[in-house]
Amino acid sequence: MILFLPFFLIPPIFGQKALRMTYFFLRLWSLLFSKLNFIPYQIYGRENIKPGESYIYVSNHTSFLDIPGLCLTIPGQFRPLAKKELLRLPIFGWIAATAAVIVDRSSHESRKVSLEKLTNILHDGISILIFAEGTQNRTSSLLQPLKDGAFRIALETGRPLLPIVVAGAGQLMPPGRFFIRPGRINIQIGAPIDVTGIDSKGLAELKSRTAAVMTGMLEKLYQKD
Repeated sequence: MILFLPFFLIPPIFGQKALRMTYFFLRLWSLLFSKLNFIPYQIYGRENIKPGESYIYVSNHTSFLDIPGLCLTIPGQFRPLAKKELLRLPIFGWIAATAAVIVDRSSHESRKVSLEKLTNILHDGISILIFAEGTQNRTSSLLQPLKDGAFRIALETGRPLLPIVVAGAGQLMPPGRFFIRPGRINIQIGAPIDVTGIDSKGLAELKSRTAAVMTGMLEKLYQKD
């Protein structure tokens, strides 16, 4: 990550379009990270991503190991929503400040501003990524209750939701720990969820339907092991 740092941080100086170079090197780093740590990412469902389409990717979150896998999974550039606590991490915090939309979860105003930024990014034709549980899953449940943010953006912009689930990362690097065990991580890309014709009154049902889809995908991934 240190070696690639200039390639992460310099492109944004030349504008938002240059960020595609940052994401190219993020994928290259993710691939090397995977190889050097003996953590193969097995990705299923790539056919569900239509080239040139912008999506609201909603993912579960169990470990920092989710991030390299998602960089390898999502084509093109995208903008993840990241909590401000990541800025405290050496090196990784600088990259997050460059490539992500930062939110202070304790501030209602910060959450509002971050969602507005993500909405504008979608209007520019760039996909966004939201960890819909709001934080890393430290429970025994496959999926924590989903937050409203991703679904409000979907209803406001009309862009489809695209669920992604990661299985196995939490066992190799649990939340709060920095020791990494080698092992396989499975990632499943689901079919897009169309929000056309759904108004704000349908938010709860849309969230429930998405949670059910993601839970089912996780169950199938764990059955593979």
